[in-house]
Order: sequence, then C-alpha cells, then structure tokens
Amino acid sequence: MHKDSNNTGGAPSTPIARLRHRKRSSEALGEASKENGGRLLVNDHSKYKSMWIRAQSTIWMIGSFALVVYMGHLYITAMVVVIQIYMAKELFNLLRKANEERQLPGFRLLNWHFFFTAMLFVYGRILNQRLYNTVTSGKSLYQLVISLIKYHMAICYSLYIAGFMWFILTLKKKMYKYQFGQYAWTHMILIVVFTQSSFTVANIFEGIVWFLLPATLIVINDIFAYICGFFFGKTPLIKLSPKKTWEGFIGASITTMISAFVLANIMGRFLWLTCPRKDLSTGWLQCDPGPLFKPEYFTLPGWIPQWFPWKEISILPVQWHALCLGLFASIIAPFGGFFASGFKRAFKVKDFGDSIPGHGGITDRMDCQMVMAVFAYIYHQSFVVHQSVSVDMLMEQILRSLPYEEQYTLYMRLGEMIQGRLT
Repeated sequence: MHKDSNNTGGAPSTPIARLRHRKRSSEALGEASKENGGRLLVNDHSKYKSMWIRAQSTIWMIGSFALVVYMGHLYITAMVVVIQIYMAKELFNLLRKANEERQLPGFRLLNWHFFFTAMLFVYGRILNQRLYNTVTSGKSLYQLVISLIKYHMAICYSLYIAGFMWFILTLKKKMYKYQFGQYAWTHMILIVVFTQSSFTVANIFEGIVWFLLPATLIVINDIFAYICGFFFGKTPLIKLSPKKTWEGFIGASITTMISAFVLANIMGRFLWLTCPRKDLSTGWLQCDPGPLFKPEYFTLPGWIPQWFPWKEISILPVQWHALCLGLFASIIAPFGGFFASGFKRAFKVKDFGDSIPGHGGITDRMDCQMVMAVFAYIYHQSFVVHQSVSVDMLMEQILRSLPYEEQYTLYMRLGEMIQGRLT
C-alpha cells in the first residue's frame, strides 16, 4: 500500500493501469498530431508519388489555360464561367443531405436559380457597354439590346423575387432548419465566391494582361511554395495548412516577386495582351499601348564590370506595378488558401472535390485566385487607369439613353454654346 501511495504521481504500477495509461497517451498524441496538422512534406515518405501526380495535372492545366488565353477574351470569359459553375456545384454539395433532399424535390433547382440570377446581374453590369458596342447593325436587335440594358436591374430583381417566393412556397414542416440553412449557404456562396471571382472578367476586358499576370503569379507562388516546402520545409507556417512551411512561404515569395518583374516585361510587349476589349467580338486588337507599356531606357552605372554584356536596360513602367501585384500574391493572397483550409477543417473534408488529380477540386485551386482577382481590379482602377471622361464614352451614353428628339435638342444647344464662346 505504501508503494502504491508513493507512486500516484508517476506511471501506474499495475499492468491494467499501465495499459490504460498507454492507450490514453497514444490517443492524446494522435489528437495533438491532428491538431497540429499532420506531417510536413519533407517527412512524407509517399511525397514523390503525390508530386508526380500533381505535376502531371499541373502541366495539363497550364497547357489548357495557355490555349484558352491564345483564343481570346470571350473564350477566357467562358472558361471563367465554367469554373464558377463547377465551384458552385462543389460548394452546393458540401452541405447537401441526401435524406432531406429526397423530401424536397426540386429544391436543388432553386439554388441554381439564384446562382444564374446573380450571374445575369453581375455580368450584365460588367459587359453591358461592350454588348452595346457590339450590336449596332440590325435595328430590331439594337432596340432589343437597348431595352435589356435599360431594364437589366428590373429583370434581375424580378428573377430574385420569383426565387424568394419559390423558396417560401416550398417550406415544409420539420424541414425549416435545413431549408433556411441552405438558403443562407447559397447566398454566402454568391457573395463570397461568385462575386469575388467575377472581378476576373472585368480584368479580362481591361486587357488580358491584367487577368493573366495576377493569375500566373498565384500559380507560380503555389508551385514554388510546394517545391521549396518539398525539399527544404522544416518549420510549420500555420496550423490551418499542415504542410505549409516558412521555408516554402519565403522561397515562393522571392520567386514570385522576380517572376512578376520579368513576366510584366514579356507580356507588356504584346498588343493582344495589353489592349482593352471594347466590344464582344473576337477580332485582332490594335491600339496605342500608352506610356505604361512603352520601354524606358536606363544606363547602367560605371562600376558595372566591362565584361557585362549590357550597358543599358529597358524597363516598362508596368513592371513597377507588377511588383505590387507580386507582393500581394506572395503575402496576402495565400490567406485565401488558409481560409479555405480552415473552412474544410470546420466541415471535416479533405478537399472540396476530386476533379483534379493531386489538387482536389476546382475550388481548391481557385481560393487564392478569387482574392487576387479583386485586388488586381481595385489596384488597376485606383492606380493605373486615369479617371477621365472621354468623348466616345459621352457619345455612347447619349445615343443609348436619349431619344432622337432630345439628341437633336442637345446638338442645337451645344452649337449655340460653342458659337457664344467664339464670339
């Protein structure tokens, strides 16, 4: 008895007690391991197989992406729409319960009704001016487009109200909690996912470079974070993403900044990438690229060795803007991935889907891209575009909004005002 009483602070003395103690210890260790996020890539013995699968998928995605970019603005927009549909499908299925769905026939269709209503509203706002510029030949078609643009908000609101009434009329006793949960979940997908990713289309029509460069920087950052973490990762970065390391984060940041500066110089020399698209046609683009894409030459200082082949270098002004994009892609955009990781942990899923071998679902690849698309649009509108009203913009607004009689009245009054200033 004396021995047992003295041993209460140490390991259990009886075989059964020791067995229970080891079981509790192993369970606690397992929970701690799960909490800390599992193994790092550098310690993963199956990492080479997973790396090969991931590399094959990456090459396939990059090749397909390059082909779509080469085909032009409308095809890139179509690709973005398809990606958004797949993302919505993955997220709708995340909280779907089969038993409840069987008792609510047609309820899933309501989610897609809200999704396509949001798509009509957002893309209508982004592309209405370009649609107007495209359809100018046939009078009947022209009037139809004018009416659609004029009543666009009313049409979208009517569709939303129809969906709202549809939801209320389908409420079923004992299913209220599930139905309202799905209603809230659908709206969160539309606000957090669809609205953010829709900024991508706005960037495309401002010039493909403002879509291609940010998207490419995210891909580069992701690839080199994986490679640097694969070979050198030792220090965990964040518990939400167990295989992310500080070595991978820092290595990817340096690589992304260098890539941003170099790629901006390469992309900025192609009119196909830099010219904005003012309509919805697919023809070749010709424009004045502006000072942002015209090279500035700098002579290298005298202390550069004589054997160095270049005595001066050319830099496009857009390259300095690219550094800001690269900095955001390196430091801030990865938090979109961390958010997605925390989200998956909350719902106890490994990936949002399995459509891309080695990568998971479409949503798993687009988490950082959504954050980056919003930043690229805001940065472009705030620090790149000159906020000025052009003659073409005013003329298009007049022709679209005023009837013929008021256009003639405006013409006469402008003539009188100009004559008055000349005399």
